[in-house]
Amino acid sequence: MSTDSTETDKVFKALADRTRRHLLDRLHENNGQTLNELCERLEMTRQATTQHLAVLEAANLVSTVRRGREKLHYLNPVPIHRIQERWIDKFERPRLRALSHLKQRAENAMTDKPSFVYVIYIESTPQKVWEALTDAEATAAYWGHSNVSDWQPGSSWEHRRTDGTGVADVVGTVVESDAPHRLVTTWADPEAGPAQQPSRVTFDIRPYEQIVRLTVTHEDLQDEADRAQAAQGWAAVLSNLKTFLETGSPLSREPWSVPSR
Repeated sequence: MSTDSTETDKVFKALADRTRRHLLDRLHENNGQTLNELCERLEMTRQATTQHLAVLEAANLVSTVRRGREKLHYLNPVPIHRIQERWIDKFERPRLRALSHLKQRAENAMTDKPSFVYVIYIESTPQKVWEALTDAEATAAYWGHSNVSDWQPGSSWEHRRTDGTGVADVVGTVVESDAPHRLVTTWADPEAGPAQQPSRVTFDIRPYEQIVRLTVTHEDLQDEADRAQAAQGWAAVLSNLKTFLETGSPLSREPWSVPSR
C-alpha cells in the first residue's frame, strides 16, 4: 500500500468519529487553541480529548506549535484539500468547484500566536523539498509563480508571474536561510508602499522516518480577507507540491495566490 493511500485511510478514520469532527469544528471557529480551551467546549476529560487529538495529529488534520509553556492546536486543511481534489473534483469538478475549503480563521488576540500552521508529509528528501521551494523553474511548474532569489540572508526575493510579464506579485527579504532545513522570508505587496507591514512565512523541512515533514507557518496577516485567501492558497500550493515531488507532475497548473500582507 502506498504512503498516500495510508494517509488517506487515516484521514477517513479520523473523520469517522463525531467527537473528532467536533474538535475540528472548534478549531475552524478559533484556531490555535490549547488543550484547556478545547476541553472547555467538550463534555469529556482531558485524557479523552488528548486521545482524540492524537488521532487527528496522526492523520495530519491537526498540527501543533509550542509558544512558551503552552501547546497550541491548529486545523491543518491540506489533507481535506487533497481528498476534495482526488475524490470529489475529479468526478464532478464543474458543479462542485464552489465547495468551500476548510480554512483556518486565526484570532489575533494573542500576538505570539501564528496566523496559520500547515503540515504536509512528502515522499522525498529535504534537499529536493528545498529545491522545489527555491528553484524558479520548479515553483513555476506547481505554483504558477517563480520564486527568484539567491536565498542568502538579507537578500531580496520575488514571487513572479509565469505569464510572460515577469511581474512580481510578492516581494520580500530572506530573513533566515539554512538549506535544506529552514527558510524564513517576509512577504509584501510591491504596490502597497513602504508603510505596509509585511507578513512572514517560515518553511521548516525535517526528515520524518523515510519521508519529509514540511511545516509552513504564515504570520502577521492583516485582515480576514487575507486569512481566508491564505487558507485556500496554502492548502492548494502544498497539495500541488506534494504531488509534483512524488509523481513529477502537479495535480493542477493553475496559479495559486497566497496573500502577502
